[in-house]
Amino acid sequence: MDGITEIRWHGRGGQGVVTAGKLVADAALEAGLYFQAFPDYGPERMGAPIRAFTRLSESPIYVHSQIAEPDIVIVLDPTVMGAVNVVEGLRENGVLLVNTAASPGEIRGQVGFHTGRVLTVDASAIAMKHFGRDLTNTPMVGAFARATGLFTLAVLEDEIHHKFDRKLSEKMVTANINALRDASAQLREG
Repeated sequence: MDGITEIRWHGRGGQGVVTAGKLVADAALEAGLYFQAFPDYGPERMGAPIRAFTRLSESPIYVHSQIAEPDIVIVLDPTVMGAVNVVEGLRENGVLLVNTAASPGEIRGQVGFHTGRVLTVDASAIAMKHFGRDLTNTPMVGAFARATGLFTLAVLEDEIHHKFDRKLSEKMVTANINALRDASAQLREG
């Protein structure tokens, strides 16, 4: 990690976008990094497009604003791409990670991002397999870990235990860890 890594998350209200950003921030804390994680709330409602932001750094972070030029953009719901320009401001050498069954090449053409890395994972299918519903935040965090190498799966698994052991049943904690692993294994780049 060199300098600040800035991440912008896109999804819809109620899909766990904010939780995903905070999970990555909590993992950063455990890894000894400085972090910021915050949502972009307005008059949003369940199902409306929303954004969240995460900053990670080895040094203290003195910037306190939304992220306009992210290094990484993560899209939890591919239908948002029809309503929002998810690659707006994405650095030329940035990373675009999208939850979709489409190939990275198809997404690259769809959004017009031709310079950086484009990765896809069918987090919706993984979520349906493990949770029985389309809750993609944990699978996307697993894909993020593999795509960036910023965290190991073991660090994220520990964080899931720490964050969810008291809130969820043991079965759901295990499902989250399995979803995290599956997404990491099924990540595609192109």
